[in-house]
Amino acid sequence: MQADHGERRDDIDAVAGTWRRDGLSEPLVAMLEVGKRAGRIAMLVQQAMRPALAELGLTYAELEVLTVLRREGEPYRLRPSELTRSAFLTSGGTSNVLQRLQKAGHIEREANAGDARSRFVQLTAEGLRITEQALRAAGAAHEEVLGRVPEADVRDAADALRVLLLSVGDRRFR
Repeated sequence: MQADHGERRDDIDAVAGTWRRDGLSEPLVAMLEVGKRAGRIAMLVQQAMRPALAELGLTYAELEVLTVLRREGEPYRLRPSELTRSAFLTSGGTSNVLQRLQKAGHIEREANAGDARSRFVQLTAEGLRITEQALRAAGAAHEEVLGRVPEADVRDAADALRVLLLSVGDRRFR
């Protein structure tokens, strides 16, 4: 789509036009556009990743948990509450994901010698192997979706979204 003054337009621009017509303020329209565009990009990347993750027997949430553990470095271990916070999941969602990952042999749970009330979640060797494969697939999916976008535009978008996230703060909604 093209705007009247030669600027490229997307499907969100058409929706934004209806929001303006309905009387929404420009600041609110801009906020809605950010949410729609960020959500659309995330959805496109997740869709591109889905086939490769399915071949590995993983869901997107499982990949998130595995990558959080991997980022910790050896011994690739965290408490479930730390995983929940870092993977942006609910505690119930984390519990379900951990059960599936343990059943698949990707993680193990072990007692915390320093606190009998808590346990650690740790990547297994198989879990680390599958995480490495999934990360390569995630990189390929991002390249597939965003690879035609000029590098400077991707960098500018990443920096702008950082500013927004820092302004929003560490909000969590249920």
